Amino acid sequence: MTPRRETLFQLFKYLVYSLLAVNVYVFLREEYLAALIEFPGGVPFGDIIDAYATTIDTAAWLVLLLMFELETYVLGPRHSTPPAVTRTLHGLRIASYVFIVYAFYGYTLNAVDTYDVAVVAGLDDLCTLAGNAWMYAVDYDEYVAITAANCADLSPAGSFLRFAELPAVVDAAGLGHIRLLAWADASNALVWILIVVILEIEVRLQEHDRLTDAAVRVMGVIKVVFYSILFLLAIYWGFDGDFVDFWDAFLWLVAFFFIELNVIEWRHEEDAEDSAPAVTSA
Repeated sequence: MTPRRETLFQLFKYLVYSLLAVNVYVFLREEYLAALIEFPGGVPFGDIIDAYATTIDTAAWLVLLLMFELETYVLGPRHSTPPAVTRTLHGLRIASYVFIVYAFYGYTLNAVDTYDVAVVAGLDDLCTLAGNAWMYAVDYDEYVAITAANCADLSPAGSFLRFAELPAVVDAAGLGHIRLLAWADASNALVWILIVVILEIEVRLQEHDRLTDAAVRVMGVIKVVFYSILFLLAIYWGFDGDFVDFWDAFLWLVAFFFIELNVIEWRHEEDAEDSAPAVTSA
């Protein structure tokens, strides 16, 4: 790759990373608006992960992504990293993993919460709720106020369910869709955790020059399966009309494609050094 193309490639890579940082704000805004409805008295400390699972998850993943970038491109394969820097990177990495697993717990909790519903007895027309501070769940964590102007258009169903402890209702079809989206989020989080576990093993083996060709092939096959699942989830969000989730999933796939390239280049550099003939003096 020519120096000019290398520069353009790096600029594109860091543009993708920057767009992921913007997504942290986008998710924060979405979850803040949802929290105003789900926690009208304010979000208790113990429910922060329930209210802001996506924001916490995305921020932690961004930090972890930058740690991988530093280790596999900026520092690791090219420079001798001071022990203090290495310890700092590992500390940030561990903290990121704690928040990522914590966020996965939040996604799972959110999915389970969608089953905590009850049929609203006697409610067969949303318009009877108009003007009484009731909300309709139009999507996962998205609500609209039920008004006389929109009540007839929200749902033609003759029965509705209420979410526990929320002034929000939904019909059976909408609830099924919300549950699918909730479990898609939880599944997406779990698959990403499995991918970085494999990537961590790969990087550590590479650091200690113990990464064999057989291990590379096996881990490569496993990662292809996992990345394919993530790609299918991105397609699902795209067809569902959720552009933000689709865009975010797409950016993360591109970002970790860059990390995979870093690891491959790192391995090739070390293989080239190992195969270079030794220079001895007469």
